[in-house]
Amino acid sequence: MQTFGTGHFIYLLNGLWWTIILSALAMSLGSIAGFIVMLGRISRRKWLVRLSGTWVQIIQGTPLLIQMFIIYFGLGVVGISVPALAAAAIATMIYASAYLGEIWRGCVQSIAKTQFEAAESMGLTRWQALRDVILPQAMRIATPPTVGFTVQLIKNTSLASVVGFLELTRAAQVINNSLFEPFLVFGIAAALYFAVCYPLSLWSRNLERKLNVGRR
Repeated sequence: MQTFGTGHFIYLLNGLWWTIILSALAMSLGSIAGFIVMLGRISRRKWLVRLSGTWVQIIQGTPLLIQMFIIYFGLGVVGISVPALAAAAIATMIYASAYLGEIWRGCVQSIAKTQFEAAESMGLTRWQALRDVILPQAMRIATPPTVGFTVQLIKNTSLASVVGFLELTRAAQVINNSLFEPFLVFGIAAALYFAVCYPLSLWSRNLERKLNVGRR
């Protein structure tokens, strides 16, 4: 009977590599989209606030799994073939945009409104006030929750296995189908997720502690 060996472990490491690639794509593209969502949420134009708010409500109100199904299978129905990696990256990017947009909106709006007014009274445009006065302060507040969300996003990439993308969870499923040792195979996969996520969680807690010390 076949047992778990070095080849299986390398196969899991390859899955972990693609998990990291997918997480990096989702986070980088989601950050760009999330920044646009944040700008819409703090805009003075009401239609932009409503539009970005509707986007956030729709994305946060539907599971990431359904979003992946729509991107991968839905586009296939209308004749648009999307590779599994692209479908997973687009879906997680959309998912991240809504959550990062809301996290960053809250951080920007936590800065006293008088600072916006003071910057504009000195002749700065609204964009200059945001870029040079508000964002540097908001970034300090936003760093811990953004890192915390990144950890959640890495774990959520396991859903990409349902569209056939060979990330860590899918690699564990493939090995388990041949060995039927679920505790061993998925236990090792869990340990690999932990090895990636735990340092980020520690970093997030340390950042939060340092920022809190800075405010005392």
